[in-house]
Amino acid sequence: MPLEIGAPAPAFTLPGGGATTVSLAGLAGRKVVLYFYPKDDTSGCTQEAQEFNALKAEFAAAGAEVIGMSPDSPKKHDKFAGKYGLDLTLASDETKDTLQAYGVWVEKSMYGRKYMGVERTTVLIDADGRIARIWPKVKVPGHAQEVLEAVRAL
Repeated sequence: MPLEIGAPAPAFTLPGGGATTVSLAGLAGRKVVLYFYPKDDTSGCTQEAQEFNALKAEFAAAGAEVIGMSPDSPKKHDKFAGKYGLDLTLASDETKDTLQAYGVWVEKSMYGRKYMGVERTTVLIDADGRIARIWPKVKVPGHAQEVLEAVRAL
């Protein structure tokens, strides 16, 4: 079922980096930028993480927490964050339950081969836990700045 603006954001509790746990309930009362990406340490995903990371203080000043989510393991997330000096919360959804709840685990196609994967998507959740905005099929360059402007306007 596709997400709708104004609908409650699907709840989640997942492993984060460094043996932490991240949950939507734990962020109640804050705006949340949830960006879904396919795989740690690939060019587009690295660029996206670096752009969000560079604006982390500005997101915090606007009252928002930024969380990246992919099906990679917490160990891979820690290695990825360490390699690029990322100070972002990276949530691991190895079961893909949350990815499916947000409608981003989809059939993709490359060179005629079909496979399941994450569609690069960003969801802005307001302080009341409702979907405020959705960016489907994200193009990375400049995206984090665009999301920051939407957070400030919320």
